[in-house]
Amino acid sequence: MHEAGKNTDEEFFSTSRQISVAGGVAIVSGMVIGPGIFKTPSIVAANSGSELMTLGLWLLGGIISLLGALCYAELTSTYPHTGGEYHFLTKSFGKRLAFLFAWARMTVIQTGSIVMLSFIIGDYASEVFPLGMYSSSIYAALTVVLLTGINLFGLPISSRLQIGLITGMLLGIIFIVYTGLNPALSHAAVTPAVSREGAPDSTGLAFGRAMIFVLLTYGGWNEAAYISVDIKRKKNGIVRVLFYSIGIITFTYLLINFSLLRGFGFKNVTASETVAADFILQALGPNWLKIISLLIAASALTTVNAVMITGARTNYALGQDFRFFGFLSRWGSNEKSPKNAFLFQSAMAFLLILLGTLTRSGFVTMVEYTAPVFWFFFLLAGITLFVLRYKEPDKPRPFRVPLYPVVPLLFCLSAAYMLHSSLSYTGIGALIGVCVLIAGIPFLFIKIPDEKKEEEQYEMR
Repeated sequence: MHEAGKNTDEEFFSTSRQISVAGGVAIVSGMVIGPGIFKTPSIVAANSGSELMTLGLWLLGGIISLLGALCYAELTSTYPHTGGEYHFLTKSFGKRLAFLFAWARMTVIQTGSIVMLSFIIGDYASEVFPLGMYSSSIYAALTVVLLTGINLFGLPISSRLQIGLITGMLLGIIFIVYTGLNPALSHAAVTPAVSREGAPDSTGLAFGRAMIFVLLTYGGWNEAAYISVDIKRKKNGIVRVLFYSIGIITFTYLLINFSLLRGFGFKNVTASETVAADFILQALGPNWLKIISLLIAASALTTVNAVMITGARTNYALGQDFRFFGFLSRWGSNEKSPKNAFLFQSAMAFLLILLGTLTRSGFVTMVEYTAPVFWFFFLLAGITLFVLRYKEPDKPRPFRVPLYPVVPLLFCLSAAYMLHSSLSYTGIGALIGVCVLIAGIPFLFIKIPDEKKEEEQYEMR
């Protein structure tokens, strides 16, 4: 905390830096490399048409992420703030649009991500202990109940357990890569009789659909904006964090996909719903299937828990800034967490689990639900770079995007294309997600605090 006008940016940096560059890389990489990589390779391959194109799409995802990281490197090093995109949008477009972003995080982006990850847990847990026709949905609901209860009663997952579960995910990745690259364990000649349905006939739509799932799996590096104020190594630390993180993530995803394609075969990958489990089943048998499925499901709990915590904090902050949602900011002195924020988030999650159950494709429906809203605000975040350069041309910028304005323009065009794609091929999930976003607009006209006063209070935080 600092008072406006009392501390310079440099003083603020010197007092708040706590995370090393290596620590920042570990945090960002850990937020990105999650359970999604065990689910999306089959969907991407099914919409690519060939092994080479599949790998090319994953490489392109890394390039687009790097373009975005360059933009975020300038924004976060110039305007370090725990508010992240909320802060950039507030400075560029004012409190009303920033509110809509906070609304979107509360009702669509964060909550949709929680349910999306919970369905991954459900899919893999069902490989070991199926619970009937709605097995995946039941596991998803149990995940939300379990983690909400843990956070409400002040029983956070211990750091040792957290490290253990993350280590389990890394071991799972290493095991899949080793199996895929070991000729003695590969059985790519076996091809399932049933192939995946629903891939678009149009090449353009197939490409757009594939890139949505690629960039979904890359999603999370932008969360570095929320830790930018805590990064050491002066003001270019966040730049190094983003560069190194994107490099590690891209290499990891290419390696995993290459291993699956080589060890399991392209047709097998495209036909699988739980590609990691099916690959291990074919290569090593049912006993190893249970081990890898449990490993993936258990390790995914840490990712869901992290998203639930940050999501509840976003709800809490929204309640502080806007009186209409004040009930979300109630945090009793004897409470371990913002109770109402967690309960509201869980209620939204249960509604989305019901939606995923009714559409019979929970994970895909949640991707459809979140993608248009996510890319809309990602596009706006890219535009803020142009706006803030125009508004504050003399502002010291520790890092400047190279080849300006080409690089940010390419990123904005990529985000615009992804927004178009997420609306073009998707079904009911995208429609509902957009409607939920629009439902936040009336709140802008109920009670908006004095913007100038609110901005001053916000800057003081």
